[in-house]
Amino acid sequence: MSIEKDINQTAFNNEYQKLMINIIFTANWIQEKMKPYFDKEDITGQQFNILRILRGAGKPISTMQIRQRMLDKMSDTSRIVDRLVKKELVIKTACPNDKRLVDVSITKKGNQLLQKLDTSVNDMKKICSSITEQQACTISEYLDKIRETDM
Repeated sequence: MSIEKDINQTAFNNEYQKLMINIIFTANWIQEKMKPYFDKEDITGQQFNILRILRGAGKPISTMQIRQRMLDKMSDTSRIVDRLVKKELVIKTACPNDKRLVDVSITKKGNQLLQKLDTSVNDMKKICSSITEQQACTISEYLDKIRETDM
């Protein structure tokens, strides 16, 4: 289905505007597709992102470092981390090098949740089944180029 049909808009100012609207629409569409997996585990996409970051770090990192790696730069990282602490998915400890900072690390329970979600997130292959792996690579390269724009 085309973006024109999906949003019931037949004209765009130019192809760049159409591209930007298509990217925004598709990102929101993918989030909606993933939401049931997160809802089932009582976490948000942002919480999943933080857990993923912590697992990848392999060591405790500060909330500032988490924020730098977040997909959603507008998120309130500290508040999201606090919610994950309440769920016992992460722990906070004083940073040994700087007592003003707090280090965050993923717990065993957090890792187990991510392992469970990893199988669900593999449904991305199903979501993207209409394109080849090479096309997915090409699209990623183009999206990287867009973010290289210096505005």
